[in-house]
Amino acid sequence: MNLDRAVTRFARIFCLSLATALTALPLALPAQDLPDRIDCLVPAQPQGGFDMTCQLLAETLPSAGLGITAVTRSYLPGGVGAAAYSAVSHGADARADQLIAFADGSIYNLALGQMPATSDQAPQWVAVLARDYGAVVVRGDASWQGLEALMREAAQDPHRIGFGGGGLLWGPDRMRLSLTARAYGIPSGNLRFLAFEGSGSCLEALSAGFVQACLNDAAAAQTAIDQGTDLRILAVYAPTRLPGALSDTPTAREQGVPLDWPVARGVYLAPGVDPAITAAWQARIGALMHTPAYAAALARLNLQPDPLTGDALRAAIAGIATTAQAHARALGLVCTPQPLWPQRQITCVRTDPT
Repeated sequence: MNLDRAVTRFARIFCLSLATALTALPLALPAQDLPDRIDCLVPAQPQGGFDMTCQLLAETLPSAGLGITAVTRSYLPGGVGAAAYSAVSHGADARADQLIAFADGSIYNLALGQMPATSDQAPQWVAVLARDYGAVVVRGDASWQGLEALMREAAQDPHRIGFGGGGLLWGPDRMRLSLTARAYGIPSGNLRFLAFEGSGSCLEALSAGFVQACLNDAAAAQTAIDQGTDLRILAVYAPTRLPGALSDTPTAREQGVPLDWPVARGVYLAPGVDPAITAAWQARIGALMHTPAYAAALARLNLQPDPLTGDALRAAIAGIATTAQAHARALGLVCTPQPLWPQRQITCVRTDPT
């Protein structure tokens, strides 16, 4: 499939769906029109970035005085978001009381056709809650003191040193590894990569020695370190060093890799939810994100503030789709539709070996 056409179609479907949600009714409804107890669906295994998104809401919404008394978390792993997306897109009951976590990887999969969608299956985007950044994580007892040393040793001995990440085989984590290798002049075909069902599963494999480095995200990794897990972050893919506990962690740019990898963390509603309900949820989440308690929770979870709804949210989603297209092109990915019932799956194959 032509990637330009795939991303253009993606942007048209999902941005128009969000525009409908935003303009159908005013951004405020009476509190009784929204449920007071909600579920946040984590579309992966526990302990990763999706789980952190729902944790953020669970810690802040019930005490914010916005009419929510409880936030539970449920889990539906599979395809790093694909199973949950399929379930809520095709379910007969569109739940107004369930928010589903998403991140950049979700947009990549949609933009590149790896989670096929039609206009009537478009998520009802609610908000970006925070910003995270990609990171390279190793065990605390690892010998590598920098990113380049790890990459060069892994290229020389891929049977001994393996990388892991959450996502599909050619999802964002695998793309980031390949672009990092390219910056050092290393053929990424020399590197071994294993895809896991979320970053939490990769950290478990790292601790067990099954992989030697994870292409994870900074917030979840640092929060695990804060809780006593013996890990070390070699690099964060941010334009400058991050604040707080991450302030001593060097960026990839400082280590010769001119690559930033911001990660939007947000929530959406099922496609069949009434746009009026979506608008009301946007107003409620928008109010939450400007409270002092929310800012404190972001700092505690090592996330960066980036409250987005409305036009800013639309622009962010379109921008992530464009970035997915650019990375796919840079890596020589060709996406070919595969006829699978009941919908068409698109498989991305790399043609550029470098």
